[in-house]
Amino acid sequence: MDINEEMKNPKYRKAYSETKLFNKILKFAKTAGTKAVYLVLLLFYTLQQATTPKWAKSVIVGALGYFILPLDFIPDFIPIAGFSDDITALLSVLVAVALYVNEDTKAKARARMKVWFGSYDETKLDEIDRKIDDESV
Repeated sequence: MDINEEMKNPKYRKAYSETKLFNKILKFAKTAGTKAVYLVLLLFYTLQQATTPKWAKSVIVGALGYFILPLDFIPDFIPIAGFSDDITALLSVLVAVALYVNEDTKAKARARMKVWFGSYDETKLDEIDRKIDDESV
């Protein structure tokens, strides 16, 4: 199912939009860290794929919506701990949909990371990629 079709559901529209997602990333990128941003981008680009099944898209939209919300289980404004619940949710969903994260998705996410962060420690992202590869086998 197409993402536009999925977004006709009012509960998804309320919690998630590309604009809200990118605004949140840009506002909190340094605080959340490169790993969190990479997780978000992997899920975002997996969501865009026509081959990602409807159930996976629904779960991804839920996780991205949770990331966007400023007041969640641990509010994002709390130093250090504020993004721990977001990262846990994002990682859990990424493990669930790992089969649909392909090399093109990873390349798009890494390219966006270069645009936003310039240089950064890419070995932190390699750890996430290994986890995805282990889960999708």
